[in-house]
Amino acid sequence: MPRYTSDQYKAKQVGADGLIHYTSDEHDMWAELYQAQISLVNRHMVKEYIEGLAHIDLPSHRIPQCSEISKKLKKLNGWQVEPVPALIGYKRFFTMLANKHFPAASFIRNKDDFAYVKEPDIFHEIFGHTPLLTHPQVAQFSQVIGKLGSNMSAENHPWLARLYWFTIEFGLIKQTDTHNNNAVVPMGSGLASSPTELVYASSSAIPRRKLFDVIDLLTTPYRIDIKQPIYYVLESFDQLTDISQRDLFDDIKQAQCVGLQDPHHLLAQAC
Repeated sequence: MPRYTSDQYKAKQVGADGLIHYTSDEHDMWAELYQAQISLVNRHMVKEYIEGLAHIDLPSHRIPQCSEISKKLKKLNGWQVEPVPALIGYKRFFTMLANKHFPAASFIRNKDDFAYVKEPDIFHEIFGHTPLLTHPQVAQFSQVIGKLGSNMSAENHPWLARLYWFTIEFGLIKQTDTHNNNAVVPMGSGLASSPTELVYASSSAIPRRKLFDVIDLLTTPYRIDIKQPIYYVLESFDQLTDISQRDLFDDIKQAQCVGLQDPHHLLAQAC
């Protein structure tokens, strides 16, 4: 999704040495977030995320540099993480994904936003996103979304963004558990990086968990300031490949003809 900063947060700038210099308080915030989240993701997240997290091998006590993560991703699949200085819109966001550049907001949240921050911060970008960028189908799907978005007109961008939101950011997925049963587990980066919504998405009876349907998803509005009332469930990572091979331009046209669902109705259904 487009990366931005509000008046509350200011982007950190890359120095002449090519590094972003964080304060000790900012490193301490990363360490607190990491310690709060690491046991939760090991307990609740899809196993491919956990495997990717081990592969990336993030430091627990300090904010990593994007260049550190990029070295590992480039060697694996050609992706890299690029800090973005401030507001970027849909066009730049999709173009970066198309070129295997993941845009990373450079600031880190403060204590008031410890549980959830509306603006994606460096903890969300690195801890939330990069582990699954090691997965070939997630990486390929992200690039396909980027290529589509970079070739679409601006009025279509919010429709495509909903597909990214309900999969890469806040998707759930079926996974075979130790008893050989299909369990529904969190997959999305917004869940992996949230100390409260990860547990909510995993076990709360409040939200609706819907089987994945492209047109239904494209017509479902979302909000960034609340826990999601609706999650969509992928059958497997193979389904991301299936979605990539659809005519998503046509899907968006169909969704536009249907129109957006009433957000108040969706919230009422989830309560």
